[in-house]
Amino acid sequence: MGYSSDPARLFSYPPKYNASGASTPVAFIHSRLVSIQFEILWQFLVKHIGMPGKDLQPIHLPDTLRNWRWQRHLNPHFTVCKEESEAWLETFEAFSPKAQQAFNLCDFNLLASLVYSDLSKDGCRVGCDLMNLFFLIDEHFDLVDTHGASSQADIVMDALRNPYIPRRAGEWVGGEATRQFWLNAMRISTRTFQCRFTDEFQIYLDSMVQKAQDRTEDRNRSIDEYFEVRRVTIGVKAAIIINEIEMNIPEAVMQNEHIVTLITAATDMILIANDVYSYNVEQARGDDRHNLVAIVMRTQNLNLVDTLDWISSLHDKLVEQFLDAFHQVPHYNDPELNHQVVEFAEGIGNWVRGYDSWSFESKRYFGKRGKEVQATRMVDLLPKVSTQSQGLECN
Repeated sequence: MGYSSDPARLFSYPPKYNASGASTPVAFIHSRLVSIQFEILWQFLVKHIGMPGKDLQPIHLPDTLRNWRWQRHLNPHFTVCKEESEAWLETFEAFSPKAQQAFNLCDFNLLASLVYSDLSKDGCRVGCDLMNLFFLIDEHFDLVDTHGASSQADIVMDALRNPYIPRRAGEWVGGEATRQFWLNAMRISTRTFQCRFTDEFQIYLDSMVQKAQDRTEDRNRSIDEYFEVRRVTIGVKAAIIINEIEMNIPEAVMQNEHIVTLITAATDMILIANDVYSYNVEQARGDDRHNLVAIVMRTQNLNLVDTLDWISSLHDKLVEQFLDAFHQVPHYNDPELNHQVVEFAEGIGNWVRGYDSWSFESKRYFGKRGKEVQATRMVDLLPKVSTQSQGLECN
């Protein structure tokens, strides 16, 4: 079957969004999932250019977590939660069959089970559902303009605030997915968590609308501006809060400067990992404009090697900030509160390790070569693909 000449446009059935953000007839999306972009681009190069390899520039990925004390740990309920959450997501038919297969290769349930490694079975399931929901939202928001993104954000927040009210027939599928996710989360969570998560999800959605506006305006940002926006659009803070789903940590404690530093530093480390690991595919298809690696190269006038060194040094400083804040997390006279704060802080550290491990264990960034790349830290810089003259076959 022939597909678009753009390797990033892999699947059929693009949705036609109306003014309300709903898709017709079904929310089949023209997915841009990174999960199999590495494999698809490689197949494309083999077919039209010949086997890449001999003349490709090797890239050495910095080992940013070489001194990170948190080690990989997988939630023991991973297998059952993955099975349940995948089945749940597929009931919404939010993707075409091909796109759903690609989505599954990302294995966002593995991500959840790595970053929420100490949660109960019910907590792990909520985490899996949230990871799937995050990326469903992200994929669909990428297809609409500012007005469409705003409409979809309103649908999601209405579902969060009114989970017992059935969604309107024909509405964008994200509303019902959010409603079902939240009903299950409410079943096991504290009121403190529910209020905090709802507030943070609103902030996340507002940032996604801003992201859509930036895309429409083709806006370039400085490094500082990029971090300011990306810290929110990546959704890490809302996701980290799942670690306290059964806790009652007061807002005053959460606003402690050291807790805030932990969350901010962890968020920055995660977005750095995301951009460094995704850069190869994004630069090959000419879609790296909003990637930190490309932004540093452009604004600092550096080559790729020096850019990765620059980013590695920045990451080292973030590690120092995180560890310094971790050792200054306040202790409280209330033993239960003190236990919850320590557990939450540990969970933030685990988030950084879990995301990094998932980056190599799933097929999202490196296809089938993830474990090899993790061990060697070496990848070949893919040649840029001309998308104007060649069609892409996907068999």
